[in-house]
Parts: sequence; C-alpha cells; structure tokens
Amino acid sequence: MKKLLSLILALALLAALPLLTACNKVDTDLSIRVWTLNGTTGFGMAQLIDADKNGTATLNYEFTVETAATNVTDALKNGTADIAALPTNAASALYNATSGEIVLLALNTKGVLYLVANTSKVTAPTSLADLAGKTVYTPAQNPYFITKALIDKAGLGESITLDATSYAEPAALQAAVAAGLVDYAILPEPMVTIATSSAAEGVTLTSALDITTEWDKSFTPGSLVQGCVVARKAFVDEHPNEVNKFLEEYEASINYVIAHPTEASTMIADAGIFARAAVAERAIPKCNLCFIKGSDMKTAMSAFLAAMPINSIGGALPADPFYYGA
Repeated sequence: MKKLLSLILALALLAALPLLTACNKVDTDLSIRVWTLNGTTGFGMAQLIDADKNGTATLNYEFTVETAATNVTDALKNGTADIAALPTNAASALYNATSGEIVLLALNTKGVLYLVANTSKVTAPTSLADLAGKTVYTPAQNPYFITKALIDKAGLGESITLDATSYAEPAALQAAVAAGLVDYAILPEPMVTIATSSAAEGVTLTSALDITTEWDKSFTPGSLVQGCVVARKAFVDEHPNEVNKFLEEYEASINYVIAHPTEASTMIADAGIFARAAVAERAIPKCNLCFIKGSDMKTAMSAFLAAMPINSIGGALPADPFYYGA
C-alpha cells in the first residue's frame, strides 16, 4: 500500500510540474516601462539598465531617467510608467492621490543626508543643539521634511531657522555650499562629495553630522528610508510574475552597485543617472543603498511615514495594501 501511495504521489507531482512551471513563467516580450530619478534614488538601477542595453536582462525593459519627481509621478498617474523609483514621501503622497492605485515594491535607499558646515567661517556642530540660533539651508521636499521632523522631535524647532526656499534644488544648494555662501546646509549624497571636492579657494567644508545617526537617536532605528520603487497596482495585478522577476533583477543590480562601485559608477554615468563617474564612485559607499521588501519594508516605511509631517505624505498613512508582499 505504501509503495502504491508513493507511486501515486510521484505521478501527481510529475503531472503538476508543467502547471508549476507555467505559474512562474514570465513574458519576455512584454515591454516594462521603468522610470527612475537621477541621483542616489537611481543609482541601484544602473546595472540593470546596463544589462538591458547589453541584452542580458531577463525581461524586456524600457528605461526613462528623469530629473524631477513630479514627472515620474505624473507618468505613473497617466499610465506611461509601470514601475518607478521615487522618494519615499512622494510614494505615499501618490498612493493617497490615486486612491490606492500605487503599490510599494521595495525600499532602495536609506538615509543619505548630512549636515555640512563651512568651517572656514564657523565651528562644526557636534550635535543638533549646537545649531540653535543658526540658519540651516536645506533642499525642498524630502530633505526639508526629514530635517523639520528631526529638529521638532529634539525640541529645537523654535530655535533653528530652516530655509528650504533660497536653494530649493539640491544642485543649487551644493553650488552655494561649495562657493562658501552658506554656513550650514543639509545635503544628500552625492552632493556632499561634489561640494567638498569642488570647494572654492579658502572654503573649508566639513561633513559634521550624519542625519541618519541623529534620526536613530530620536526615532525608530533604521527607519530613515528616503528612496523606494513603486508600481501601478493595475500592472502588478496583471503581471505578478514579471513584477517578481523585476524585483529579483533589481535586487541583484543594487547588490552589484554596492559591491562594485568602480564598475557601477561608469554604468551610472552611461545611463544618465549621474554625470560624473568619479564622484559617483566616491559617493556610493555613503549612499546607504539597500534592497528591503516584504514585512521588513513595511516596518521601516510605516515608522518613517509616521514620523513625517502628515501633509508631506499625502494627508494620511497608507493602508496595508500599499505594501507589496508584506
């Protein structure tokens, strides 16, 4: 009887194999439109873009590199993008703006912000409290919201002036920092590396505070997550196998960039994600690239969003369906 049962089970498994294979099959002819931002948010995509160009990627991708997050969110809204890399607060705001038609697939970047001081004019702060009575310049959007949440949590909101309008774009603030026009600034990588390596004569810049370290003192450790990859819910529902295969290829791409900064920096420049390969190579170890999915993604992202000003995330915390595979 046992032998008969074993034979029946074996035959059943053999019969099921074609079905299992079909369940995991991907459509390699499907054109998957992936949009990403230039700068750190897009760094991890570089090896996958290179693989697609060389014909070694499994899926058929159509990549677009953009300079403005609003262009990427618009592409998701109007259906011209299927998958996209975005700042985390923008992903949450888009989820709310589309009534849940956006799905968070993975986190790709942890904290990349640093406080840079012009130490040719001022003393480098050793804590946020040292900035009391000072003006700190920050780019608009995510860097500003993160810094505001941090100083408010530390009880310093009334004593530190945050200026996110004078140099709203990271590149503009980086140029001002390098020229010695501001004393204190919050900058993301790779802008920190550019500023410190191109400082004007007589300007000495010091990366004085790691904002991730400061964040972990006040909020859930590991919850400062600044970059992510999302997809249209309709695309996820229609093409689950392709989405899972993309995540496999994307994770491999991120791990390659982390492990091979020299080779990856050339890919980053070739893809138009960042123009200066030498700067990208030096910045990669400080960019906190990551690949976090599933329940770990949900834990980190939900803690981050809960710490942010509610208006910066679209007016409400995303519901559970926002978190793919969690």
